[in-house]
Amino acid sequence: MHVPPTSRLEALSTAIDACHADRRSPAWRALAQVVRTAAFADPAVSGLWPPDEGIRPERTRRALRRLARELDALASRDAGTRLAVTSWLRHHGAAPPEPPPASTANVVGGTSVIHGPSVQARDIHGLHFHLPPGADRPRHPVPRQLPPVTAQFVDREHDRHVLDTLRAQRPAHAPQLLVVSGLPGVGKTALAAHWLHGHAHDFPDGTLYADLGGHAADDDSGPVSPGTVLERFLIALGAPSVPADTAGRSALWRSLTSGLRIAVLLDNAFTAAQVRPLLPGTPTGLTVVTSRSNLTGLRVDGASVHRMEGLPAESAVELLAVGGGARVTRESAAAHEVVRLCGRLPLTVCLASAQLAVRPHRSVSALAEALSGTRGAVDTLRIEGEAVMGTALDLSYGLLPEESAVLYRRMGLLPTDHYDLHLLAAVADGGHRTSGGASGTAAIDTAAIDTAVHALLEANLLEETGAGSYRFHDLVQSHARRRGEAEEGEDLRGRVLHAFVDWCLATAAVAEAILTPSHRMPEHGAAARTVAPTPLAGPEEALAWLDTHRNGLMSALRHCAEAGLDTSCWRLADLIWPLFLRFRPTDMWIEAHRLGLDAARRSGSRAGEGRMLTSGAIGLRDAGRYAEAADWYRQARELALADGDVRQEAQALNGLGHIALLTRRLDDARRHFDKALRLRESIGYRRGVALTRRRLAETALAASDLGTAVRHLRQARAELESLEERYEAARVRALLGHVLERSGEHEEAAHHLREALVSFRAGAARSEHWEGRTLVWLAEAAETRGDTVDAVAHYEAARDLLRRVSPDHAERVDRRLRQL
Repeated sequence: MHVPPTSRLEALSTAIDACHADRRSPAWRALAQVVRTAAFADPAVSGLWPPDEGIRPERTRRALRRLARELDALASRDAGTRLAVTSWLRHHGAAPPEPPPASTANVVGGTSVIHGPSVQARDIHGLHFHLPPGADRPRHPVPRQLPPVTAQFVDREHDRHVLDTLRAQRPAHAPQLLVVSGLPGVGKTALAAHWLHGHAHDFPDGTLYADLGGHAADDDSGPVSPGTVLERFLIALGAPSVPADTAGRSALWRSLTSGLRIAVLLDNAFTAAQVRPLLPGTPTGLTVVTSRSNLTGLRVDGASVHRMEGLPAESAVELLAVGGGARVTRESAAAHEVVRLCGRLPLTVCLASAQLAVRPHRSVSALAEALSGTRGAVDTLRIEGEAVMGTALDLSYGLLPEESAVLYRRMGLLPTDHYDLHLLAAVADGGHRTSGGASGTAAIDTAAIDTAVHALLEANLLEETGAGSYRFHDLVQSHARRRGEAEEGEDLRGRVLHAFVDWCLATAAVAEAILTPSHRMPEHGAAARTVAPTPLAGPEEALAWLDTHRNGLMSALRHCAEAGLDTSCWRLADLIWPLFLRFRPTDMWIEAHRLGLDAARRSGSRAGEGRMLTSGAIGLRDAGRYAEAADWYRQARELALADGDVRQEAQALNGLGHIALLTRRLDDARRHFDKALRLRESIGYRRGVALTRRRLAETALAASDLGTAVRHLRQARAELESLEERYEAARVRALLGHVLERSGEHEEAAHHLREALVSFRAGAARSEHWEGRTLVWLAEAAETRGDTVDAVAHYEAARDLLRRVSPDHAERVDRRLRQL
């Protein structure tokens, strides 16, 4: 039989000979995949690979020709082999021409086709058709299956940049696999589709899409099998027949996609095992997988994982305006509250936007009020009556292992927004106290807790914010709370909350011992014996813990007041003194001490009552409520006199002196401070003596008696440094620098101010409030010497810092800046 030079067999022989010269080339590796595909049709062909090299070149050539003949023969009778061979030739050799399309085609038999009119005279045997050079077989349409981009897609510039970066980082020879994970409703599918549409020109051979049904709401549907998806993909690529089993389909899929420049979007995946058979067999393609889980198992396949967060606030407001229109612009504050209550998730924001669209006379503030109600956004926002966000979270919750589901519910019961392993250990057993040896703390099974936490992280129901530190998304926390309230009994809920309070007390006691050891009351040592506290390695960690958990600590304090845990209530208010001292959260300070004062009085603790009065008065003083602060100090003094408590009496007098100083009654201030100084000296309270000297220095400064101020400050600084009171010593040093600057001692003043600034920025003396004050004094010094540039720089740094800790001070600094 005549074989044209453009036949498949000759093309195969030529291409195999060419790639045999470099057996490390992509073409040779792809040919091995072709042989494996052919072996599904005829296992004997696997014996021809790798070709017998032999010693003589003639023997090698014969082995290569035999391989080409067998592949050509199998391609003539097996569709899978034919497609694999044709794809390989297209990318690594010259594929033989195929007949052009025609309006009519009469099938004769096998794979022979007659194009155009024909007349058959009985049986026909041995027909040969020679196609004209350059003729092509009809090509299957290039698949373009990506979901369309919706009009509601906004922003996501950061996420698209991350995906671009991850794709660019992959080695050229490695398959490209990206996983986009996140909460339901965060916009994973929209992002992936939008990003792939933007790169469509990189994939001329097609874009394929499949919804893997990983979290279908219908119990009867469930995740889609890989075999079903492969069948659809193979048909889309033009396979005339599809193997019956999943392994065969996967092998054919890898063969057909070898060398193709395609993109595959696998949406809503359930597990890594579901995805793995669907990965193309080519480094020239790209697979993007979306899932509510992180699909950690795909990392062994070279996957990069990007976890999506909610939209930036302004972008979420823009999305809300799609349905809310001008109302969103007019009610900006309410609009921001709505998107906050929606967790800035595109799904929930879109649902809120739709509610505004169908109710054009409803205000945005009315919607915000509805979402802030008992049911919240999870249950309020619905599609055709279904609370879609609640349903989605129910499905994710239903897939959790039992120990993770239990932990999820109990975390939801806690009035906090941050968690760590020691807190979780305290509540994981339902609040039961198990003796742990001499210390009396509960034994911690960190391995079991870590395992339960890992499942929550994998399901994206929990977010890791640091080493051993976690948080819920707002909407997830709402769902977890509802689950806890619905599935845990009242007795267990009470024990869990009590365990949370004990953990707050225990860890706050550790922080207090590190940051303000002189403030510690003997009663506080008992708090750490019920549960194990979170270990804190030093001042930085102690301050970070107080700052991170401030909302949870305040919630625990409120719970104590409501539940009648009076001793725990006032003790907790007292233990978190370093939080008030360093961060100055005025409203929280006052509320905590009002609750603590009432609790101390109910519990009959006079020591607790005195502490709440003197410490709470400082918060009232900082808020500018001088009359009320003075009243609290007077009550504290009367209590101290009745009890013969000299130290508390001196504390109250010192506070009364400060109120007099702030209200410019300098003689009264000096009289109170002098009496407090004598009392503190009489009991050998050196730290107290130094602090009173600081107040006397401030009184002298107010009277422009700079020499007396400097003398008191130098004495106070020496005493505090000898006691290793770093925070108080740094405060005195900063004030000394300010007074020296006023005295004209510019060089020494600058030295003290800069050293104090360093102390306030890190370590045991860290304080944003005092860092801001010191920056203001440095700015004033720069103004004095005419250095406007330096003054502006220091004022701006102070303003930006004080905006967080003291907005009123920040506003005063801003006014100074505008005057420069």
